[in-house]
Formats: sequence, structure tokens, C-alpha cells
Amino acid sequence: MKCTYACGTADHAMARRRFLQGTALAGGAVVGGLGGFARPAASAQLAKDQKRIVVFNMHGGLSQLESWDPKPGATTGGPFLAIPTSVPGIQISELLPLTAQQMQHLCLVRGVNTAENDHGKGAYMMTHGRRQMPGGDFPVLGAVAAKALTPAESELPGHIVVTPGGGGGRGNDASYLGPRYSSITVGNGNPPPHTSLPANMTAEVDDARHDFRRRANERFLSRRRTAITDAYTYSYEQAIGLMQQRAIFDVTQEPAADAERYGAHDLGRMTLLARRLLENGITFVQVSHSNYDTHNENFNFHLEQVAEFDRAFSNFVADIADRGMLDSTLIVVLSEFGRTPNINQYYGRDHWSGAWSVALAGGRVQRGVAYGKTNSEGTAVEEGQVDHANLFHTYLQAVGLDSTGSFVIDGRDVPLADPASHGIAGVLA
Repeated sequence: MKCTYACGTADHAMARRRFLQGTALAGGAVVGGLGGFARPAASAQLAKDQKRIVVFNMHGGLSQLESWDPKPGATTGGPFLAIPTSVPGIQISELLPLTAQQMQHLCLVRGVNTAENDHGKGAYMMTHGRRQMPGGDFPVLGAVAAKALTPAESELPGHIVVTPGGGGGRGNDASYLGPRYSSITVGNGNPPPHTSLPANMTAEVDDARHDFRRRANERFLSRRRTAITDAYTYSYEQAIGLMQQRAIFDVTQEPAADAERYGAHDLGRMTLLARRLLENGITFVQVSHSNYDTHNENFNFHLEQVAEFDRAFSNFVADIADRGMLDSTLIVVLSEFGRTPNINQYYGRDHWSGAWSVALAGGRVQRGVAYGKTNSEGTAVEEGQVDHANLFHTYLQAVGLDSTGSFVIDGRDVPLADPASHGIAGVLA
């Protein structure tokens, strides 16, 4: 669905890919190690467990009142009802009837307070786990996951972003981890562009070209090797791996019945592709759904948009569970903030970061629970208040990482997550 009534900030004037990728890389790229996670024993265990993360990023600000924390009957509640779920005592919006049947797998974090109502800053906090700072930058969750969880011998990228439209670009969102862990954008269920040989080039000719390039690289690197030259070398070798395995990015190879179940719309195809990528060794996948910035006509928009999400997401969760992947796969549904309990004169809801929700499933996350509580009007958190930094620690811990660990960058320890924060013990099993 196309949203034409967003708030008009500079963030919504940006292209979808730039908005998704966040701020640009600050300074030069430096390739570093991951402290204790680089130890062979730890790396081998992580590879054996095949930990994965998938994020559904509901761009613009999904309304918690029309999704995870409805308040029917309250003056702030809006027209939709709350419905029972597969877990007695937990109710969610009637706009999510299929997801309600999967509640036994989910954990609703209903006490999120990030105190940031700006789109760009809120998106940065939720995907980086820290506030944006002048003169500094941090890697996004996908880059951290790719660095920490992707086996070193993998020929596939560990950090994929799936969006509607085109694809093939590489983001600048890995910061000091270097471009190797930046996102690669894949458009709408299609393989990355330019991953097929030209019709007039044989495989033998292509192999000869790469052999020549490798010899030239070795000669150059013997005298002037840097982190940047290593990144260029890696990019070429990764591109070759992508060309050899481009079929895993082709969602049309999934069964037609699955495509029908997930929905014949962008989100359905992208969510089915996310399942395919995770099953084929990709560590981190982010799926984009937008634009929830509903300052006007909030209820009509959510009626249509959340229905798309409900169908695709519920089938995804069920499939991941049925295929035995839920213990090793963390599922996150986040946004940059929620929507106001107040309903404005345009039947819309505005930006609201003081009391909203994030949904989790899988990994070490407890299942069939709602953590935290807002008051009867949804205007404030009453119990279990958490913020972006708590969530970031929790994501990492949910896939078996020590979120208090550090990256080693140029001989310096750089904390993996905000050292002033901690995970949410009540969410983790």
C-alpha cells in the first residue's frame, strides 16, 4: 500500500534504501576482530548451532494500539477490538487474527520507551542499539550478527536487506567492522542484479580473468596491503560466490503453494525469500514493510497494511517452528517508535516513543508471554520499561552471544553493545 500522508520530514524524502540503511559510514573502514568470539572453539560452536536473525522493520512507526497492545473501549483505543490468542490471557488486535494463532511462539515486549520521536534518530537507535553521536558511528545489528555468527568459510554474505523494487546495492552500515559486513540489498524476491555472465562470455574466459586479477592483487598486496585493499579483494571473491549460488535468492523456486500462503504482494514475496535465505545459510535478513507514518487515516491504513503483515508473518513463524529452526532463529518485529494514544483531527496517530511494543520469537526468547505493561489508556509504561539499548543486548543474548563482549579494532576494545545497558532478563529463557 502506498502511503501519501507521512509527516514530511527529511527522512521520508529519502529513497527507501537510504532510509533503511541509516546514516553514512563515518571515516575510513577498518577491519577488526570480535574479541572472544574469534576464538576457534567459540566460532566452531556458533557455526554448529547455525544461529540466525530476521528483522521485520515496520518503517514509519507501527501503531502498537492496532497491533500488539490494543486498548479497546478506551478513549485512545480506536475502533478495533482485541481478540484472544493461542495463549490464554494474552490478547492482540483483531487486525492480526492469523498471528494470534502463533502467540505460543511469541514474546511481546509492551513496555518500550525510547524517548525519541524523530524518525531518523529513532530508526538509528532501534537498529544500532545506541543513540546517534556527532563524529561517531556504530554498526547496525545486521553487521554485528554477520561478523559474529557467519562462518569464516562462508561464500555468501551474512547481512541481507530485502526491500520492494530494485536491489544490488551495498550499504554503509557496518561502521568500524568494515564493508565486508555491510548490508546487500535484494529487491522484491529477485536475485542480486549483475550476477549472471554476459551471453557472449564463457565460464573459461571468466575464470581466466579472475586468475589474472588474483595474481595482480597478490603482487600489489605483497607491498601495499591495507584494510581497504583486503575489502576490495573480499568483495570480488564474494561476488563470485554470489554468482555461483544466485539461485538461493530466487524466490520463484519456492513452491507455488507457499507463495500463495504468504500472499501475492511485495511483503509476501519478501518474507518467503527471507525464509529461503535463512534455510540456505544467510545469517541475518531484514525485511522492510512501509510506510506506517499514519498522521492521517491511521485506521484505514492499518486495516489494509497490517493484514498483509499478518498473513506473511504468521506463515513465516509457523514454518520456522515446523522446520525445527525456531531454537536457532531470532525473529524481531520493530519500528522506530509507536503511534500516539491520542487520535488527531485527521483520524491519525502521531509519533509516540513513550510507551510502545516490539515483538520477538525464537532463540533464547521466552515463548507465549507478554513482558511489560502500559496503563489503561496506553499513555505510559506501568511495568517492565525497557529501551533500545536493552533490546539490542537482548537480541545478541538470544542467539548465544555475550553482549558485554568487545570487538577488537586496531588493538582497542570496542564494546559490542552499549556498556551502560544490559539485556532483559525477563524476556530470555
